[in-house]
Amino acid sequence: MQAPPVITKFTNGYLLRDGQLVAGDLWVSSKTGKIISPQSAFYAGHLRPDRVVNLEGKILSPGFIDVQLNGGNGFDFSIPEPDFEAKFADTNRRFIKTGVTSYLPTVISQASEVYKEVLPYLGPSGKDRDPSKGAESLGAHVEGPFLSPARNGIHNKTIIQQANSWSDIEACYGQDGLQHIRKITAAPEEGKMTELIPEFVKRGIVFSIGHTDATLVQAEAAIDAGATMVTHMFNAMRPFAHREPGVFGLLGESTWAPPSPVQSPVQSPVSSPTKTASIGSNVPNSAATTELEKLRPKLPTPSKRPFFGLISDGIHLSGQALKIAYSAFPAGAILVTDALKFAGLPDGKYEWTNGDEIIKEGLVIKHAHNGRLAGVASSLIECINNFRRFTSCGTAAALECVTSHPARMLGDGVADRKGTLDPHMDADLVVLSGSGDADLVVEQVWKFGVQVA
Repeated sequence: MQAPPVITKFTNGYLLRDGQLVAGDLWVSSKTGKIISPQSAFYAGHLRPDRVVNLEGKILSPGFIDVQLNGGNGFDFSIPEPDFEAKFADTNRRFIKTGVTSYLPTVISQASEVYKEVLPYLGPSGKDRDPSKGAESLGAHVEGPFLSPARNGIHNKTIIQQANSWSDIEACYGQDGLQHIRKITAAPEEGKMTELIPEFVKRGIVFSIGHTDATLVQAEAAIDAGATMVTHMFNAMRPFAHREPGVFGLLGESTWAPPSPVQSPVQSPVSSPTKTASIGSNVPNSAATTELEKLRPKLPTPSKRPFFGLISDGIHLSGQALKIAYSAFPAGAILVTDALKFAGLPDGKYEWTNGDEIIKEGLVIKHAHNGRLAGVASSLIECINNFRRFTSCGTAAALECVTSHPARMLGDGVADRKGTLDPHMDADLVVLSGSGDADLVVEQVWKFGVQVA
């Protein structure tokens, strides 16, 4: 069997850099799994690529990061089964073919014994840097059970509970289970959850406000305590009202600058990469860093505005809602699929986790007995294409929402390895075709400098 090339050079394409599509070359090493700096490639006269990839005007993007993914191809991260580890490994190899090179396997509201059984399998998985294992877990996302019973969505109300002390958190997830968690979604207004947020942050767990009936004042208190994200903005939360905007009101918190407007879409490159495409909007960053920001994942601006997830499948949110949220704070937008285990399966009836039946019709998954929306089966590239179409933000801006934005939200240990094409970052890459208004298509996927799809 022929050994894979150690040094690969990508040329004649557009690279996603700093919110723009820029003509240039990229060198990667499969030995280190990292991107090689241009200076190293230039000054090391002996350095020659083992393989040259002619992009022919296509786009080279960092690998996609999905921070809310519940399963796929019939496998559910929330359901223990005897061959859980093997099915999880198979799912990772399937996910990477869609361009998702890293993600947070998400476990919805479950009984304590379920968390303690599945979480040890779902923790960070990239330590051995083996590209053959497919998509990499960056740690588990626990969506529940500390949610608002009034905003439970499809979560089982009988399992939802309150936390009034850290011992309640440990009793739910287990002390060992907490070590595998990277992000938690919870309702800050329930019990004493807001008081517990600093403890999550201290342990390196991102606190995301979600499935919540919080008022704006309650949401602001959560941000002050260390929350840095909102889970699937608009969905499963108090609706926006002109006197009580709820969680959505956080996007209007900045006082130092007006929201950046959504600009005209950027034309995707077609052939000769000689021009630079600009991002749809630019948000300035302050050099000032408060003591609080040093203790928690960095916010994209010196304000109370958090990162926020958007499900741009065309079903969960209207195009207008997506555009309003994105226009309010482009630098905080993160696209997620929130896809269920039925993604990748044919249409039909399937058993749901609580014994109910669901019906899959295309991308839509709904309860059989009442027709209520249960979820979707979309891929992240479909969400990217929808987002470009709904917001007219441009290709580069949409790609930032699945690369640098989620990496920055996850903070130290991720932002310094994933999400950009900077030197010494992990060589997780996606090659995309698509010009003008045409949909982007995943052509190649690379993990740690090795082509895997």
